[in-house]
Amino acid sequence: MTKMTYAAAFMDGLYGMMQSEPRLSIIGRGLLGHGAHSHHEKPLHRDFADRITDPPTAEGAVVSMAIGAAMAGERMFHSLGTASFALEAVNQFLHEAAPAHYMSNGQVKVPVTFHMFHGIRGGGGAQHSASPQAMFVNCPGLEVVMPSSAADVKGLIRTAIKSDNPTFFLMHSDLLGIEEDVPDGEYDVAFGVADVKREGRDVTVVATSRMVQIALQAAEALAVDGISVEVVDPRTAVPLDIDGICASVEKTGRLVTVDEAPGMCSIGSEIAASVCERAFHALKAPIARVARSHVPVPFSRELEAFITPSPERIAAAVRKVLM
Repeated sequence: MTKMTYAAAFMDGLYGMMQSEPRLSIIGRGLLGHGAHSHHEKPLHRDFADRITDPPTAEGAVVSMAIGAAMAGERMFHSLGTASFALEAVNQFLHEAAPAHYMSNGQVKVPVTFHMFHGIRGGGGAQHSASPQAMFVNCPGLEVVMPSSAADVKGLIRTAIKSDNPTFFLMHSDLLGIEEDVPDGEYDVAFGVADVKREGRDVTVVATSRMVQIALQAAEALAVDGISVEVVDPRTAVPLDIDGICASVEKTGRLVTVDEAPGMCSIGSEIAASVCERAFHALKAPIARVARSHVPVPFSRELEAFITPSPERIAAAVRKVLM
């Protein structure tokens, strides 16, 4: 095991795939933004410059190019930067990449990974703070990955690139600096397998992406008062390990979902509905949902913080389902 940041682990996984997969090409630069973690990209650009291209900003056209190359037999990694910008290519995602395998009766594969940063990150305003993962989840044919830890991001990027399906790989810039022990060598993390980040007995909290770290903070604070919270990270929204989530709810009898996207028609909503369908008998209290307020993200830092799920809001939801 080696202690690594989320940013370093992500680049380590991507670098390893560039070494082992000669058909893999990268579209885009600034995979870690332009801040303190960007230096982790240098080995990639140094050793694989001939397989990295940085086209003009034209999301619709470039996404089409990535999809076409994948259909032609290449493996593609396309970084779109901010998730808000991906919405410029919704037609290509939904009408070309997602249904290709089905509509060709399995003859066409689309091994392309679309990488982007979602979520509220500090003064980005409505146009730079989107968390559109639920939109992608709602489209059959797309895989959606949301790693919350350094160990997971390394293994999940490898699985995403190896997948023959179009895969959305959503990261959060606030996770880049978190540090933890990461297994040495190359390893894959399977899609559709939730991970219990903290064992507990009283309440299950299911969170995604950065909200996993926020939920862990809430769980630690609640533990001081003797409240034992189990934090479950689905890791992938598609496929979703609803069996693993229900197993936790069967143990605790209570559920709180946490999502940085707006709550209406969110991943949290889907998890809540699925648990009601499959494990209603285990519930001792109504399910609580914690999500971003259903408003455009304001530019003001104070208002931004007000609408974002926090450890305090999660703790309040946990206390509510324990009443």
